[in-house]
Amino acid sequence: MATEEKSLNFIEQIIEENLANGFPQDQLRFRFPPEPNGYLHIGHAKSICLQFGLGLRYNAPVNLRFDDTNPAKEEQEYVDAIKEDLQWLGFQWAEEHYASDYFQQLYDWAVKMIKDGKAYVDSQSSEDMATQKGTPTEPGVDGPYRNRSVEENLSLFEGMKMGDFPEGSHVLRAKIDMSSTNMLMRDPLIYRVLHRHHHRTGNDWKIYPMYDFAHGESDYIEQVSHSICTLEFVMHRELYNWFLDQIYDDTKVRPHQYEFARLNLNYTVMSKRKLLQLVQDKIVVGWDDPRMPTISGLRRRGYTPNSIRRFCENIGVAKRENIIDFSLLEFCLRDDLNKTAPRVMAVLDPVKVVITNYPEGNVELLDAENNQEDETAGFRKVPFSREIYIEREDFLEVAPPKFFRLSLGNEVRLKNSYIIKGESVIKDELGNITEIHVTYDEDSRSGSGSEASQRKVAGTLHWVSIAHAIPAEVRLYDRLFIDEAPDSHKEKNFLDFMNANSLNVTTAYLEPSLATVKIGDQFQFQRLGYFAVDKDSTSSKLVFNKTVGLKDAWEEKGKKEINSINNSLKEINKYFKVATKPERLAIETAIGETLAGISNYSLLQNSFAKNINNNKASLLFSNLILKYANLKPKDIDNEILSKLYLMSLRSESTFVRCKALLNLRDFQDHSEIINLVKDDILKLKSNPLKSSTEREAEILEQVINKF
Repeated sequence: MATEEKSLNFIEQIIEENLANGFPQDQLRFRFPPEPNGYLHIGHAKSICLQFGLGLRYNAPVNLRFDDTNPAKEEQEYVDAIKEDLQWLGFQWAEEHYASDYFQQLYDWAVKMIKDGKAYVDSQSSEDMATQKGTPTEPGVDGPYRNRSVEENLSLFEGMKMGDFPEGSHVLRAKIDMSSTNMLMRDPLIYRVLHRHHHRTGNDWKIYPMYDFAHGESDYIEQVSHSICTLEFVMHRELYNWFLDQIYDDTKVRPHQYEFARLNLNYTVMSKRKLLQLVQDKIVVGWDDPRMPTISGLRRRGYTPNSIRRFCENIGVAKRENIIDFSLLEFCLRDDLNKTAPRVMAVLDPVKVVITNYPEGNVELLDAENNQEDETAGFRKVPFSREIYIEREDFLEVAPPKFFRLSLGNEVRLKNSYIIKGESVIKDELGNITEIHVTYDEDSRSGSGSEASQRKVAGTLHWVSIAHAIPAEVRLYDRLFIDEAPDSHKEKNFLDFMNANSLNVTTAYLEPSLATVKIGDQFQFQRLGYFAVDKDSTSSKLVFNKTVGLKDAWEEKGKKEINSINNSLKEINKYFKVATKPERLAIETAIGETLAGISNYSLLQNSFAKNINNNKASLLFSNLILKYANLKPKDIDNEILSKLYLMSLRSESTFVRCKALLNLRDFQDHSEIINLVKDDILKLKSNPLKSSTEREAEILEQVINKF
């Protein structure tokens, strides 16, 4: 029993407590309430799995209710896509509803609130209302229309409904408390005028309810028992309850709102507004672009429903916001595809190999295992001939240490086939290898049971027979952003972090068993990764999307960049120990090249700030980041930047002072910063430190000339 309780998330614990206190289990009801203003993304998948998972756990209905209260942004396309995504994930809703189903009831309740003195029509501009509401530290004040008579309010509200007034002329507000510490309780909007066509109600309505009003009341209409939303709605709960207080009948179930932490995934954005911008600006080809974090994009790329459900289960349900590493999502996908995806051979960057001692015109059909993880998957036949393709990177004329692929004079095994030995190459006029000539050991065929077949060689390569290979377009996808938090930098646009290499298209050559694939089929291209057949495929042209690699390349890249930072810091210490200027210049050049090659903006930003301290090596390093890396002064808060310069100008090391002065001299947008550190610059001029050099004095004069 104790083990079971430990496995419950906090939402389930609340439900268990409610049931223990007498709440009838047959009155449990949940809902998933998307707004049809965009496609669902991986963040929504967490909410979907939570809501429908509760329904399955407690055998309770889960409604799908579209929050279609803003016709300016909503479309039927989004409704259809959301339903498709839910079903693809493996969930089925009990009832399908729309907030628009309840427009008349919501309007009637709004009229009741006016009659009860709980709502009024406000005719101020949005700017005046914002001023009148006050600030988080200052209470609001009553507006000029707050005490309109019930009759006038009813008349104006009816006119709003009939379309007698233009957009923005009037709103209906709840009359609550203009001095509340919760800004949302300071007479929030209930209705606004919108002369827009609604995808379901057409032009029947000229006014539309606000989310905070429609949401809780819709929950009440549907008798939802537990209204579960994300943490940004914590402050909305008080208003949610206030609206329910105006209509609640104690013979019915009263919904209660509970909040959980939404999914924050690194190297992507979760804002539907920003995702829409990517689509509208044609940065991606659509909502289902395989680089998008949308469920439809993940599906097209080759993600499986099981991998996404597993991912949501692994990250759990928490009360605190945290950032999940994208690699966890990819791990769940690899783990799932490893069990189910058939193994095939494909060559993405081919170079021709001629087996000179293999009989011309001969073709063998070799047995190849479909999936070593699945005993029932069986075998297939793969044709083998004298001329094959291998990956270009799988060959070097002269092999360096630990190169376990093909080279001249060395042997490798061809997967499911023979052992071959590199003999010679043919090159074009530019020196590029066009053919590799090899010999094979005819007694070494895999699975033959011969002594030669059991001989161990350094590596095994995949291949395809040239005469039988099928050409196909392969789209190699990578993460859409190069920074782990692309929309978290106030001084930068998230579009500044687009990954220029997020899509590369190549022509690959596939084994012939793939001739009859269908859209959505998934495979492991051996030694390369997992790939899925794209919807752009036709009978005359196959198109594959790379779903995910066999290893986490981004984790390796991240570790490499962190190591580069750490190694550069170690090199900095040598800078102060060498005796000559050329030696120092060589160290700085090497560090500069390393810093220029680091793409992770957040890593650079954190390293920059972390090294602003009294250590001379650290200060020099931050100045070099500023000079060489993809992190410019305009990207840094002036307070942090001035701290670097003040500490650098006061450093005991002339090298640190010189580097800071050079940055002050060379950056064009430094006038404001120079003013902040002007006194320290003049102090260096009037009272030079003992370690000061002629070079430092020269740069100092150049900076002073910029005053």
